Amino acid sequence: MLIPVETLLVFVPAALALNLTPGNDMLFCLGQGMKSGPRAGVAASLGIAAGVLIHTLAAGIGLAAVLRAHPAAFEAIRWAGVAYLVYLAAQAWRSSGPLVAPAGGAPARALVAWREAVVVSLLNPKVAVFVLAFLPQFVDPARGSTFLQFFLLGAILNTGGTLINIAVGLFAGRLSGWLATRAHVARWLQRATGGIFLLLAARIAFERR
Repeated sequence: MLIPVETLLVFVPAALALNLTPGNDMLFCLGQGMKSGPRAGVAASLGIAAGVLIHTLAAGIGLAAVLRAHPAAFEAIRWAGVAYLVYLAAQAWRSSGPLVAPAGGAPARALVAWREAVVVSLLNPKVAVFVLAFLPQFVDPARGSTFLQFFLLGAILNTGGTLINIAVGLFAGRLSGWLATRAHVARWLQRATGGIFLLLAARIAFERR
């Protein structure tokens, strides 16, 4: 067996604990759900999952090691992510339209949420560094392909995180739908969404490597 049961019995609870810890991806899904409804919240969760998958593959082939060795590259990507989140916060604050789009616009908004989530995930190099620091602890070269073990463990970690983020996005989306009929509260919620994106930008800006 490529990954023994005893390894999974340790890895899965550890991965679940990490997934349940509120982090940047969860905050982003919360903000997208509040901004554009439940479909957007779910789409954002899937976008984060796509980004994490790319990070996992990249870390598996050594990109995270390159980012560790070259601080300037790490910082450039990190600050690009900060700038993008500040832009999203400004967009939320400047928006004068309804908090939740009509049903006909839902697929388009979901696509936008997915795309923004992929960009946010890819512009957070700490994800790649974290994956490279955490997953190898459970990889055993004696059991076969280390890359395949790395990928399977990353898929387990990513699946758990995606399910939790979907729950967060759905909850935020349902809440936004209920409040959309209350104009003054909806406007406050729109500003709160911008605040979430700005808080997320601050977290990434001031986090230690």
